[in-house]
Amino acid sequence: MTLIETKLTAARAILSLDQTVASDIPEGHARLRLAVGSLCGTDMHYFADFANAGFKLRNPVTLGHEACAWVTDPNGSDLEIGQLVALNPIINCGVCDACKRGEVNLCTAKKFPGSATTVPHLDGFFREVIDHPVRCSRPVADQVDPRHLTFAEPLACALHSLNKGGVSAGQKVLVTGCGPMGLLAIAGAVARGAEVTALDLRPKAVDVARRVGAQTGLVVGEFEASDLSKQFDVVIEASGALPAFNTALDAARQKGRVSILSNVQLRPAEVTLNLIMLKELEVVGSFQFNSEFEEAVQLIEAGSIDFDVLTADSFPLEQTADALDMMTSGKAYGKIIILGQVSRD
Repeated sequence: MTLIETKLTAARAILSLDQTVASDIPEGHARLRLAVGSLCGTDMHYFADFANAGFKLRNPVTLGHEACAWVTDPNGSDLEIGQLVALNPIINCGVCDACKRGEVNLCTAKKFPGSATTVPHLDGFFREVIDHPVRCSRPVADQVDPRHLTFAEPLACALHSLNKGGVSAGQKVLVTGCGPMGLLAIAGAVARGAEVTALDLRPKAVDVARRVGAQTGLVVGEFEASDLSKQFDVVIEASGALPAFNTALDAARQKGRVSILSNVQLRPAEVTLNLIMLKELEVVGSFQFNSEFEEAVQLIEAGSIDFDVLTADSFPLEQTADALDMMTSGKAYGKIIILGQVSRD
């Protein structure tokens, strides 16, 4: 049987190739079969520009760092054949100061699949057979739908941003940007009992945000910007647009907090930094996740979030290029998932 792997070879050029699988499995790894993956904004930027946030790819690479998979060979580990596992893409060293603090996202020797930040590049998950560290493969309850489990990594990122922002029950929270990450931040904040307002340029995206649980949805241009000023305890910036960041600084109340979830691309910009001083704002960055991966998996196992509402479309693995084309078009309102072997059998 022919196996498939996808390979980004240049901007907007993804090939679907026959995958060659090594006979030996690396020590400490298990052999897995892709169940379901999902697209991230990072994948979109690599696809569009062969680079992301200033990190340029040096050679062709398989994209994908959001996925779940079936165990086909535990390789002597405690995993079991046929188990569904959530794939944590942060392969940390465990010995640097950041790791000792529990901040694996800041590991100085971290390996991360499908990314230019790891040199030499480590192939990502958009391929049928994956050898992945056992310690980064979290088995889940039998009833979990792989289409939902693929959300574990992005949900963990959203939860980390909520934690950095200090989001808790009863707070007024604004989320700027209702793309996939913004929607997950909305879902997570609602699950915590926050009062959430969603903001986006696109009416359809705001509609999805309301379905996810946002109590208020606002479309840019359809309200007075001054109505948002100093109204929110926490603002989660999830759009990556500099005007939205300025909106966040204005919308946060005095001594409020702005958590930057989006991966802001490098470009010149004018930022209203005076508001940080005048209102004594806290502006915090949010990069990947730490213990939130386990929190995300537990939320998925508990069925706490409606991931079907968050899913915009699905494509088979061999149509990954088409999926990325759709994502870059801006016509997807929610997450696009990549289907491997969806069922256990």
